[in-house]
Amino acid sequence: MMQHLTIVDHPLVQHKLSLMRDQSTPTAVFRQLLREIAHLLAYEVTRGLPMTTKTVETPLQSMEAPVLDGRKLALVSILRAGNGLLDGMLDLIPSARVGFVGLYRDEDTLKPVQYYCKLPGEIDERVVIAVDPMLATGNSSAAAIDLIKKHGAKNIRFLCLLAAPEGVARMKEAHPDVPVVTAALDERLNELGYIVPGLGDAGDRMFGTK
Repeated sequence: MMQHLTIVDHPLVQHKLSLMRDQSTPTAVFRQLLREIAHLLAYEVTRGLPMTTKTVETPLQSMEAPVLDGRKLALVSILRAGNGLLDGMLDLIPSARVGFVGLYRDEDTLKPVQYYCKLPGEIDERVVIAVDPMLATGNSSAAAIDLIKKHGAKNIRFLCLLAAPEGVARMKEAHPDVPVVTAALDERLNELGYIVPGLGDAGDRMFGTK
């Protein structure tokens, strides 16, 4: 069983993250870095997947070789910023099934509101990795996991680029069974709910919007 919070402190992850934090990094470079860092984070979040063996003929002899067991992974992008991590994950796990959860924050209640949900079939039999670059307040992430669980998922992991202590605490309270993998645990949230020092709005920086 993975621990609740894993911080991937690999030098390449940390170097690429520092480049992404820099406000002078252009949109195209930011997007490419996010894709590259997703490869490295995917390595960690897929640790401990169930394995079996199959008979393989090498050029020299046959052997029982290790392969992934069970149904194909499900990757669920929390829209819209989750798509940046999703693209990198799919480079490594091209056969994964893909789902999307769309949430926005109601400005009056500050509660997450669902506007889209499309998930792979047999999700109860798959390892599910939900992806969203920022774990800030944790409210949207927790609501997305609620939704995924309502569709039957039982084995869920959450992958983000940056986390705030408040978001980690919220996820642990709401979903203690869902391990969180991130590249960094930042200091705090500011009064607008942004992660500090952070990197700004991941979606805006990825898509060149304001």
